Amino acid sequence: MDIYKTRKLTGPVNINVEVPGSKSITNRALLLAAMGNGRTTLKGVQFSEDSYNFLEAIKALGFKTETDKDSCTVKIEGMSGKIPLKEAVVYVGSAGTAARFLTAFAATSDGSYTITCSEQMQKRPISELLEALEELGTEFKWLGSRYHFPVKIIGIRNPYNRNNIDAIRQDIIVPDRNIELNADRSSQFLSALLMTAPVLLNSLTIQLTGKKDVMPYVRITEQMMKQFGYAGVERYGKNCYKVFEGSYNIEEYQVEPDVSAACYFYAMAAVTGGTAVVRHIRKDSLQGDMEFIDVLEEMGCRKEWDSNGELKLYAPEDRKLKGIDINMAGFSDQALTLAAIAPFAETPVTIRGVKHIREQESDRIKVIVNELGRMGIKCDEFEDGVKIYPGKPEPARIKTYNDHRAAMAFTITGMAAGGIEIEDPLCCNKTFEGYFDIVDSLY
Repeated sequence: MDIYKTRKLTGPVNINVEVPGSKSITNRALLLAAMGNGRTTLKGVQFSEDSYNFLEAIKALGFKTETDKDSCTVKIEGMSGKIPLKEAVVYVGSAGTAARFLTAFAATSDGSYTITCSEQMQKRPISELLEALEELGTEFKWLGSRYHFPVKIIGIRNPYNRNNIDAIRQDIIVPDRNIELNADRSSQFLSALLMTAPVLLNSLTIQLTGKKDVMPYVRITEQMMKQFGYAGVERYGKNCYKVFEGSYNIEEYQVEPDVSAACYFYAMAAVTGGTAVVRHIRKDSLQGDMEFIDVLEEMGCRKEWDSNGELKLYAPEDRKLKGIDINMAGFSDQALTLAAIAPFAETPVTIRGVKHIREQESDRIKVIVNELGRMGIKCDEFEDGVKIYPGKPEPARIKTYNDHRAAMAFTITGMAAGGIEIEDPLCCNKTFEGYFDIVDSLY
């Protein structure tokens, strides 16, 4: 499918859908299971392009796995923090989590591994993590530009590692270390170090030097480390973390539904009228994108947790959305979603605090300005955000820049206005295979 032609919903909808498991949680679970002691069964796994690349990368490192896509289940034989193969070539595609988490895991090892990726991933930020790993003793051989992928990793425990100034034996734990880290461009740098440090170091203290609050995303990492049997993370304020030697051990783990994916359907209800329920969303979920539901409330929607424990969103009774001025630093994956419904608000919508989304799958701030501009919607671009003015979207063909969130978000605009065509719609398979099948079922 090269083009998806959206159709305007002619009346209020009552959406009740199920979305895939969370990509963020799936990919963390894949890493923690691989690092664990013995077999772990993961249920509710998301089989998106990113998660598929992560799973294939784990296999390439020599881990034994069993996959049942129909039941969304993966079984992984952990090796107590060790990597089975001493040498491997690993392809991570465009998956930021796979690239960053597996790089940190490979860095703890006594082997050497080549990480390759898509052209898109080669342009995405990674230098801060690589510099931190170098400081800990990892040796890198650059196969392209310095501090970018592709790269060869010589693990800290590898006896041929020239950066290993402590001459660490392969069978001992690395002494206490202290490092500084700027995680402004990606909280995944911090998550990668937190999850992998326990199998390598006696202790690691990480002092954050950036300005961005990364806690909303890192809370998921902390919670999952505890769920996998490790409770050695200490946090001092917002800017300092300390982790101690430890291990992961859990026999079975259930992955939550993806709140990022759920938000598209709540946004659909907000702009077309009616209601939306995305099944199995948890009230105690720590996924940062739960904040987007609060944004919709501020814009005039109403939410309730029904008797089945499911979150139901009601569009404004007068079908009029209010404008909003919001800092989305803690849930920036929904910046495109808010931008897609912003033209239907009565007053301008301003999105702030998302400078880092310029370096994701696309320059998402520029994408918002360009693509809403094609629809005749006025926007003011800032360094860290955008102001979107009310207007009636005109028919247009929307470029998606191989960015899954652009494809899914602007589909919502088309469902409310009609006449919007989405180029390369299947780029959404990166995180949500079958998205357009569910959209079609709503008519």
